[in-house]
Amino acid sequence: MNLEKVNTKPQVGQKLNQLKAFRDKIIMVEDNFVKSGLFVTGNEVDKRNPVKHSFAEGCYIREIFNPRGEIVITKIHKQEHPFFLMQGKMSILTENGIKHIKAPFHGITKPGTKRIIYAHEDCVFITVHATKNTDLKKIEEEVIAKDFNDPTITLEDIKLLKNENNEKFKQTKK
Repeated sequence: MNLEKVNTKPQVGQKLNQLKAFRDKIIMVEDNFVKSGLFVTGNEVDKRNPVKHSFAEGCYIREIFNPRGEIVITKIHKQEHPFFLMQGKMSILTENGIKHIKAPFHGITKPGTKRIIYAHEDCVFITVHATKNTDLKKIEEEVIAKDFNDPTITLEDIKLLKNENNEKFKQTKK
């Protein structure tokens, strides 16, 4: 018996290379935005994007307002979690391309995700994170990676290599 590899498209190596290229590019875009002054940071972000923090048993709920015409580059997510667009329309660029969404909409954020978002209308966006913490600084440490070298993100890349859906083997008789 031989194990014959069944090719899937894209190959895992290609997928990881594309992911790395996207990650490098989004970091470069973010750095260029910050350096050029086109990107608001610090207190200005808080003024333009008010955030409501809520808690339920074992959950942190984060609601953010994004005004029409705003471009947002998100942080790097460490954990899988649901998100909900409650109001508005936005376009989201990820390593999988551009997705146009309109409220009401929900999806799942995967570990290692960093997005560029354009708000076509005023938007209300909610994320829900499983955590027992209620301290916002501790929650951010738990759910946000400082960079793509975070062990949690690297572990997700390793899972991609092991994922049976990406690389299947079947037994054949010869």
